[in-house]
Parts: sequence; structure tokens; C-alpha cells
Amino acid sequence: MSSISKVAAQRLSNAARALSEDDPENFILALGSHLGLPINEKKLQSLTVEDLNNLLSGQDGLLPENYNHASMQAALRYLWGEQDSLEPAPQPEQPPAAMQNKPSLQVAVASNNGEMLDGHFGSCLRFLIYQVSQEGMYLQEVREAAHLNTGSERNEKRAQLLNGSQLLYVQSIGGPAAAKVVRAGIHPIKFPTPGLAREALEKLQGNLGNPPPWLARVLGTESSVSRRFSGETEE
Repeated sequence: MSSISKVAAQRLSNAARALSEDDPENFILALGSHLGLPINEKKLQSLTVEDLNNLLSGQDGLLPENYNHASMQAALRYLWGEQDSLEPAPQPEQPPAAMQNKPSLQVAVASNNGEMLDGHFGSCLRFLIYQVSQEGMYLQEVREAAHLNTGSERNEKRAQLLNGSQLLYVQSIGGPAAAKVVRAGIHPIKFPTPGLAREALEKLQGNLGNPPPWLARVLGTESSVSRRFSGETEE
């Protein structure tokens, strides 16, 4: 008899992905030790926030830096089976007429579920690639990333997957991974609480006319914002 059911294994995998991009295997081993074998859906459904706190906390009782309460709640929903039916990836869209031949900013969004901004950089299922301008926004492309969840070079390969983007919207990203993203010329921005991708992008869209300093730096210097925004470079 198997020590874990197929459904329970999938829930564990999804919960580990929601919690951490760095050590999902350690979480699974710790949870297996806590629950005892065999692991089944009933045992997973019995878990509480307190159980996860005890599992993840060190001797000082504090959660590691790469964990947060929002991701723990998401992990519990997976463990309880509330997210067994994830929404599929959205379909790419055609550019709105108002955006035709207009400069736009490419933004990659780490996502696991539908059009949500809810992914960790090192473990999200996919990156949603949006084009955003003052005139509008649209989903240009979906780049699948689940096949890059293992291996010592996964973060570098994921950074390469963001090619062409100026910004990365992500629920969390570790320091070494962020360094690889920055070296690729992409500015990562954390959104610890999951939410709709388009709501976050609408806020960005509202700043494009008069960008704050951090966005001006992404786009270029004050005197060359329009050239960088259109994808042109200075001579």
C-alpha cells in the first residue's frame, strides 16, 4: 500500500510551492514526520495554522524570512483541498486598438492560478507577460515554468524566461534569485498578499504619465524616459 495517496501528494506539492521557493522538499519531509504515514486527505484536512507555525518555526519560535502568513494561509487551502481545481492559464489577447504602435512596458507576473498574481519566483507554474501603457494593457503571452522547478540552475533559467520584460511582479523572491533577475535588466517587485494581476497593473498604469523615482529609474533617466519606454536606446 502506498504511503501517500495521489490526491494528498498533489496537495502537498501545491502547498510546498505556495510556502517557499527555496526548500519545498524540507517542508514535505517535516509534514510527513508530523502526520505519520500513510498521509491521506483526512490527515491533511486536520492541519491548522498552529500546526504549520510549529512545523516551520525555529527554536526561537520565529518563522524563517521566506515564509509569511499570507503564504501559509494559501498553503492550508491547498492542504485542505480548497484549491484542487485551479483555474487554467488565461489565453493571450490581441492588443487593443488604442495601443497599436504605442510604446508599452512589458511586465512579467508570477502566477499559479488563472490571472492571479500569486506565485513565488522559484516555484510558480507560469509567468503571465503583459504589455502595459497609458492607453491600455493586454496579456501578450503565457510562459510556462513548471518544468523549471528543479535543478541547481532553475533560478537562472527562470530569469531567462522573463526575456524582454522590464518589471517582474512576484509574491516573493529570494535574494540570490533577485540578483539574477536584476542582472538580466529586470526590476522585481514583491506583492506578499495574492491578488488579481490586472489590479496591480492598473496601479502601475496610473503612474506611467508621471512616474515615481523608482519607475523612472526602470524606464531610464528623466531626460530619456520616453525613449526607454518606447524600447529605443540612446546613441
